[in-house]
Amino acid sequence: MVLAGSLLTMPDCAQAQNDPVYSVQNGIVDQHTFNGYRRYGESCHRCHGPDGSGSSYAPSLVDSLKNLNYEQFAQVVINGRQNVTTSSNNVMPSFGLTPDVALYLDDIYGYLKARSDGKLERGRPKRADD
Repeated sequence: MVLAGSLLTMPDCAQAQNDPVYSVQNGIVDQHTFNGYRRYGESCHRCHGPDGSGSSYAPSLVDSLKNLNYEQFAQVVINGRQNVTTSSNNVMPSFGLTPDVALYLDDIYGYLKARSDGKLERGRPKRADD
């Protein structure tokens, strides 16, 4: 369980260091942003839809990241969230012990933040070595 404890501390949070969380120049992304796209596609798109646009049962992450900072985003992904009202029961499972998500949270956030900021269009991003 050491893995979970180390994930919750998030010592290398890019935003906390005031580093850019993504790089998109002339429509070409850096390796971390591209990796975020790949990891998102493997683990997140089933619920949150292609490109983070949302679905009938999970919100648009493109819209959510207009209001969530990295730490808030990471807390939801790592710990999950349950939002129960009289009209709905929405559950986001925890991905804190899922290495393909938890270990690449900075990259996933960077990809989604680029989409949220309008710097990256829908679809597979171009990378420098394409």
